[in-house]
Amino acid sequence: MESLPLGICEGMEHISESVFVGLCEMVGTSQQVTLRRESRDISEMVERRVTPFNAFIRMMSGSQREGFRLKGSDLDFMFWYNNHRVIMDMSQSEYYNTANTTLILSDSSESPPGFTLLQLLTRFTYNAVESALVIMNGKVFISSSKYRNLTCSEVFPNSTVHGPCGTGIVGRTEYDTAFCFVCDFWPSSASSWIDRCHSWPNPEVVHDILRSGCHFVAIGHPLGPNENQEWRISFSQAEYKLVYSMNHSQFLTYGLLKIFLKEVINQQSEETNKLLCSYHMKTTVFWAIQQNTLPHWCPQNLLAGFWICFKLLLKWVYEGICPNFFIPQNNLFLTKVHGSAQNRLFLQLHELYNKGLACLLQSSSIRAYIIGVLYNPKLSVHTDERLLLSEIDLDAELLKDPTPFTIFPEGLTKAMHTIEQLLELPHYQTVTLQTLTVSIFQSLAFIALNKCTNTGVNKQMYIADKMSCHMLLRATKFGCISDMLYIAMYYYRTLRYREALSVIDMTKVKLARPYLMYWNGVDKERYTEAMGGQSWSTKMRQAVVMDIILNNKIYYINELIPEQQYALQNSRFALRIPTFVMLHFLEVLCSRHFDTTLSQTALYDLQVLVHHDQDLFVPDLLRDISWEILGICQQITGNFQAALYSYQQSLTQQPMNRIQTATRRRIQDIVSQTNINN
Repeated sequence: MESLPLGICEGMEHISESVFVGLCEMVGTSQQVTLRRESRDISEMVERRVTPFNAFIRMMSGSQREGFRLKGSDLDFMFWYNNHRVIMDMSQSEYYNTANTTLILSDSSESPPGFTLLQLLTRFTYNAVESALVIMNGKVFISSSKYRNLTCSEVFPNSTVHGPCGTGIVGRTEYDTAFCFVCDFWPSSASSWIDRCHSWPNPEVVHDILRSGCHFVAIGHPLGPNENQEWRISFSQAEYKLVYSMNHSQFLTYGLLKIFLKEVINQQSEETNKLLCSYHMKTTVFWAIQQNTLPHWCPQNLLAGFWICFKLLLKWVYEGICPNFFIPQNNLFLTKVHGSAQNRLFLQLHELYNKGLACLLQSSSIRAYIIGVLYNPKLSVHTDERLLLSEIDLDAELLKDPTPFTIFPEGLTKAMHTIEQLLELPHYQTVTLQTLTVSIFQSLAFIALNKCTNTGVNKQMYIADKMSCHMLLRATKFGCISDMLYIAMYYYRTLRYREALSVIDMTKVKLARPYLMYWNGVDKERYTEAMGGQSWSTKMRQAVVMDIILNNKIYYINELIPEQQYALQNSRFALRIPTFVMLHFLEVLCSRHFDTTLSQTALYDLQVLVHHDQDLFVPDLLRDISWEILGICQQITGNFQAALYSYQQSLTQQPMNRIQTATRRRIQDIVSQTNINN
């Protein structure tokens, strides 16, 4: 295996540059990837600081967190109780206040490398943990299998167990949610990793990783003595920080391996297409970089880097050993890559190896970038990323974070203070902070309204109204076109229907612009012509549309209170509503008080939109709430048969907003009402 039968080695540097450019188009330029990472990091930083001590912390992990947006990439999230901490030995308990923190002891004395038992030391805990407890040798432990089954559908109903996660599909996106426990200390079983970090990563990254600790996910070693009770040590946080520390050529090599796995390796046979996974590819890249097998990872050496990783993977499959990057004694191949399946996989990989880099021609995504250079050797390839990325591509990235978070009402003031401290951050993080600030202003405005509505004191209501209106107007200065609808909601809630309609009319004018950017839809030519060279704040106000997000702990308009209440009972902290649906909804609600013709026209427009839109203004993921809102409008206007149909349609959609209980209650109300009328 010493020789390098590349097959297409002539002009390899030129081909590498072409593949580099292709991967930048598929995976993203370094600027795009940095933007994705920084947006997510700053969101989680604020979220973590304001989450109550007795609530769940959420962390995105996996390929999306690393900066990938490859087609088919799933969403991975880890959740853990903020007030539960795992310690490695009893001496570490002195760092915690046991009056409000539940301590758990990691006991790996009888477990295989990379796994441990979790002993509950204090009984201040929650139902899910209490129900997962088992007694072993007179001590209380948390059973991983019980805990996994109890929390599998905590985030998304009807999830199924997959490894340590609950998994399923929302819309076209697969997700994995892992409920775990956090530890502030680096495990001693991974101490050898620290000693290996001579050339990569640098000391600052190593220090950051060490002080971030690790997690424990709910799955045991299949060959261990306590599989149902054991937990696996997870280095997900360390891994995405390692990926962050890669240069862009190294990151694209990792991306190329992921693509090669999906489009070539896993297409060889059904017997072997489940043996290797993306995690094995990531482990390969980690080892290849740290072992310094390629002195210069750059666009011209991209395919050389890929080949080094592929040879290392082939060696591992031959030996049946894939060493975990942090705990090498933990063989990631132990239960899958062995026996006849291992032999079959090795023969398939070796056949690809014998083809040399020509094996990449079997990748449908990569083939064109290789053939283009082979047929035209003098083709000029520019690897300057600034020439590969248009202004609109970068702008679109700012709207692509799939998981905006909702701040608990009690944490809004603290969130605002946190954001003020962070305003000197780089541009892209400032954009994220700006979006969070808009959300906070809107939430505070309706919280103030709800408090004063409850007290009924005129002077307080007057002061609160002035303050709320000011905050909502400020939000539109920082926010996008759709944020104007929060003002319309506020006016509707305070019975100022004509003022609300005036805001709706202004919003309509802006939404009619031909260069709007909403979800992935935008006319690039018109957007560039109208918005090119403008500041991001100007683009937000003039061309960007986002969904309407309603915090389910804050009431906005009475007609949606049942949906918010039942969604909250089902652990959904926000309703997400298409802007164009909310626009017509508010127009129906406001105009029916003095202009029935306008109300009927608005209802007709809403009906056409919900019935006939093709994932343009009503994204498929949000059709549950869209049909629901149409049904509410039809029910209000007395068209019960149409409302019943709309509610039934809502129940057949993806349960993105978890409003099914509210929908069923509305159906019952209609049935009861029509029976009474009959």
